[in-house]
Amino acid sequence: MNRPESSMDRIATLVSCSSACPRSIGAVLIDAGRLSIFEAEQILRRQKEQGNRFGDAGIELGLLDAEDIRFALASQFEYPYLPAGDTRLSGELVAAYAPSSPVVEQMRALRSQLMLRWLDVESRRKALAIVSPKHGEGRSFIAANLAIVFSQLGERTLLIDADLRTPRQHQLFKLGERTGLSGLLSGRASFDAVTRIPALLGLSVLPAGVVPPNPQELLGRPAFNEVLKTLSRDYDVIIIDTPAASDCADALTVAALAGSALPIARNDHSSMSELAELASSLQQSGTLLVGSVLNDTRGNE
Repeated sequence: MNRPESSMDRIATLVSCSSACPRSIGAVLIDAGRLSIFEAEQILRRQKEQGNRFGDAGIELGLLDAEDIRFALASQFEYPYLPAGDTRLSGELVAAYAPSSPVVEQMRALRSQLMLRWLDVESRRKALAIVSPKHGEGRSFIAANLAIVFSQLGERTLLIDADLRTPRQHQLFKLGERTGLSGLLSGRASFDAVTRIPALLGLSVLPAGVVPPNPQELLGRPAFNEVLKTLSRDYDVIIIDTPAASDCADALTVAALAGSALPIARNDHSSMSELAELASSLQQSGTLLVGSVLNDTRGNE
């Protein structure tokens, strides 16, 4: 005997729907552990009684909040970001946690400018070195968050930590101590050192790896150019973090091999004369300067 479909039947159908089936807000929140099946049934019942939307009904019942709705919509539109309180990545990765913040809006504006001025299919430019004269100017912060916003656009994005002196990307992405670029350049590691970031669709990171005694020599080897060529086949955008240019020649070496560089300065911290000197050195090495960024944040490096 056939029986009427209940709310629980609808939830069961929603949960068991194949991956090809568009997921509703309720399904997204259940899968993420932000909503129980019993709570979803309550919301469905209120939704049926009042004829309003699932999210509105959930908020009225106090079972959902605005952050839950934003999270579900981001999942539906394949725009990955992490909810507040998630500790999988460092809080400095604002593009992963606060997509509506003014800082991230500025990152998107920078992304748009780079797509117009640098990322060019015809020129085949893919690699961009983030450089600055001194410590504390925000290179690692800008590199990491810029890589995230490119991946959120749907670009296959790779972030390389080429600071083989004081690397930070493994800390920001909480990758722990593992093999990385130094191992690849010394022949001690394979391309398995590239790590996918599961929480952020389309983003991979190649950490610096073990800090070597000879970073300048490693980065100057032909192997680095070969690594970039190989990785360029698999990624649309490659963002490269570098050490402070005033400390060593590493940044100039990396930028020359990448072919393009984005100089960073920090408000009330950077010296314009040092920045001009860095820009001149980059141009003399044949590196394309794609603009500059005045960083007002206080993130390390």
